Amino acid sequence: MSDAETLNVYAAQAGEYARLTDDVNAGDPLLHAFIAAMPKGAHVLDLGCGPGASAAQMAKAGLTVDAYDPVPEMVELANQHDGVSAKKATFGDVSGTAVYDGVWANFSLLHAPRADMPGHLARIANALKKNGVFHIAVKTGTGSHRDAIGRLYTYYSGEELTGLLTNARLTVTDRRVGSGKGLAGDVSAWIALTARA
Repeated sequence: MSDAETLNVYAAQAGEYARLTDDVNAGDPLLHAFIAAMPKGAHVLDLGCGPGASAAQMAKAGLTVDAYDPVPEMVELANQHDGVSAKKATFGDVSGTAVYDGVWANFSLLHAPRADMPGHLARIANALKKNGVFHIAVKTGTGSHRDAIGRLYTYYSGEELTGLLTNARLTVTDRRVGSGKGLAGDVSAWIALTARA
């Protein structure tokens, strides 16, 4: 993610975002399904970890967690959780071959420009071990635009997102849809896909 306005919003709202997400992530059935799909002692990446609530749940479950976020204020909050190793990094910093048993990208890659998504997904697919699990959740819709507080979003249909994962040599195994209220206070429809390398 390279949009300066979006990064600045998250920097300014880090504490409020943590308050909003801590309890939600603790009870997230998609997160618990992701954790349950991991082998014992799995090595996972929380890509766009924010204040670290999901990474903390993974660490609590015994997983080895790397966490990336481009916002220093978020990295600082994430590193306050036991077992979480967070660092300032972007989607483009994912590297290596067969490194992770799972990659969790929950409402993070939706901030990447559409043109960059194939490259991001290719790097993620390469970083996953054979049969590794990838979770991605994005807001559904068309085009790109800023929300009420200035964050830039890229919206996807389920079909477009599935096609992008397939092109990255990832096999979609589960699809969930829903809606929820975010930091800006509006309710948005979303889709979450689980895929295997």
